[in-house]
Amino acid sequence: MSTDKMNIKSNRFAQIAKLGSAIFHTKDLANLWQINNANTLYTTLKRYAKQGLLFRIYKGFYSIKPINELDPLLLGLKALREFSYVSAETVLAEQGIIFQSGNKITLISSKSKKFSIGDNNYYSRKLSDRFLFNPVGIEDNNGVKIASADRAAADLLYFNSKTYFDNSKKINWKKVKKIQKEIGYPLTPKYYDIAKSKRRKT
Repeated sequence: MSTDKMNIKSNRFAQIAKLGSAIFHTKDLANLWQINNANTLYTTLKRYAKQGLLFRIYKGFYSIKPINELDPLLLGLKALREFSYVSAETVLAEQGIIFQSGNKITLISSKSKKFSIGDNNYYSRKLSDRFLFNPVGIEDNNGVKIASADRAAADLLYFNSKTYFDNSKKINWKKVKKIQKEIGYPLTPKYYDIAKSKRRKT
């Protein structure tokens, strides 16, 4: 390989490193590297993948790490290619509030979609934009947008007002009610009443 080509490759991967993300779509790389010709781009990506510098997740989706070394949450969010966050069953199962998450990572976005990447299964619940972009109770954890337990409970109740929580004592129902009001979700008073009655008994 000529010195010029080595310098170009080195510069391209230095640009990737500056972005601070390990996962990319082809359009991201085309813009980053200023490659306008689709054939040139795909040939370049194919060559880098063959050299082990990039890993092809699926068509148009690449990483600088193998799939099994990527954060499954970030991988799912990046795959959707739009604003989305981790919530509902996944967050509540992680917090021990529900005991079954259906072996799927639950995401919230503007589309309803089930998909798999490697060993990871995903379910994106569709939420109206007027609720989706309300940031209350959503945190950014190293590039992964994830709901707090209270936001996750509010989200899940929006999708299913009859949701059963295995360990509802771990939910702060005052915060859930506040979040529901701030977002504009329907309120679920029966859950607040259940929480009050449990406190009286203890």
